[in-house]
Amino acid sequence: MSGSLLSQVRLYISRQSSSFWRYLLEQLCLETLGWIPTLLGIGVRACSYRLILGMTGFAAIEKGVRIRFANNIHLGKGAYIDQGVYLHACPDGIRIGNSSLVMHGSVLHVYNFRDLPHSGIWIGDHSLIGEYNVIRGQGGVRIGNRVYTSPMVQLLAVNHIFDDRDRPFVDQGITAQGITIEDDVWVGSGAIVTDGVTIGKGSVVAAGSVVTRDVPPYTVVAGAPAREIRKVGTSPRSPAGPKIYL
Repeated sequence: MSGSLLSQVRLYISRQSSSFWRYLLEQLCLETLGWIPTLLGIGVRACSYRLILGMTGFAAIEKGVRIRFANNIHLGKGAYIDQGVYLHACPDGIRIGNSSLVMHGSVLHVYNFRDLPHSGIWIGDHSLIGEYNVIRGQGGVRIGNRVYTSPMVQLLAVNHIFDDRDRPFVDQGITAQGITIEDDVWVGSGAIVTDGVTIGKGSVVAAGSVVTRDVPPYTVVAGAPAREIRKVGTSPRSPAGPKIYL
């Protein structure tokens, strides 16, 4: 094997697992047991996947879940990972709390190969990540308890620098400040939350919103960029005002 090919193989494995032997163990478990359907497969994986990832109590993992850097993943008691989910952990990993659900087709990705200090995705208890969500955790994404995200939500804790017109943006680095979503927040379908944003407790983000600044607690926001519509618990300002879709 040429030196160039060997270096490419090493690079590939380093992007998939923490070591060559971990890669073999994880792939063995995923390929031999990851396809088994129904409750039988869920039971088998609840027992066998403890060899490759952290698990408190019983967690349900459906067939066809793709996992990378499994040793950096921890699932709480009663957590549920639906079919077609992709978990790419990298240090400092992914933690999914007790009785929290990650639904079909979602991608939780901590692509931290720049040694960023705050990277990771942490989801609290009794939360739900809707279908086809994308969560990028380079800057750290912290999701509280009882947080619900609807389908197609994106939480993107990373941003490219592009200030120098004489250099390609891919050579200018990134910023990664992190995203925090506090307890009891509802994020509507197709909403995008950008890096550096905190969404306060009890707030609601309307469908299709682009959240580029902090949201105070118990606030309903909508639009692109998102702006305050009203406070939770108050009536809309005007019957003719904008209708909020969630």
